Amino acid sequence: MGLLDALLGGLMGGGTATGPAGGMGMGAQGQNPLLQIALQLLQRNGGLQGVLGKFQQAGYGAQAQSWIGTGQNMPIDSGALSQIFGQGQLGQIAEQLGLSHQEAAGQLAQTLPQVVDRMTPEGQIPEGHDDLVNQALAMLQRGRESGG
Repeated sequence: MGLLDALLGGLMGGGTATGPAGGMGMGAQGQNPLLQIALQLLQRNGGLQGVLGKFQQAGYGAQAQSWIGTGQNMPIDSGALSQIFGQGQLGQIAEQLGLSHQEAAGQLAQTLPQVVDRMTPEGQIPEGHDDLVNQALAMLQRGRESGG
């Protein structure tokens, strides 16, 4: 389960490269709604493969591929996310976060590349990645429930 620990620990700032990022800091991990929302967005849109397909169809395939590859992550702007995921999904995310549509899209534009990058440490989409998204969401939910 090292990939899942790396995903959650790295994105939450918990744990270190050599220390455990697993069972100890779940409360803090459960308190990052943006990470949970990014994972839910992946889950609702066909996992990594489905999201990659959406980015390619919208003309942003190079950006998404850079997040999967081992090189530098290319940025994505909030307007592109509105185009790719639609106003409806981003409106729901904004409501969940208690932010304006633009603020939510901007924060998601910062988080989504990191999430995809962490889920593809070998520069390719791992086998069972959909299960990984589901496991990460379950861990975050358990952390949120036990943390408060």
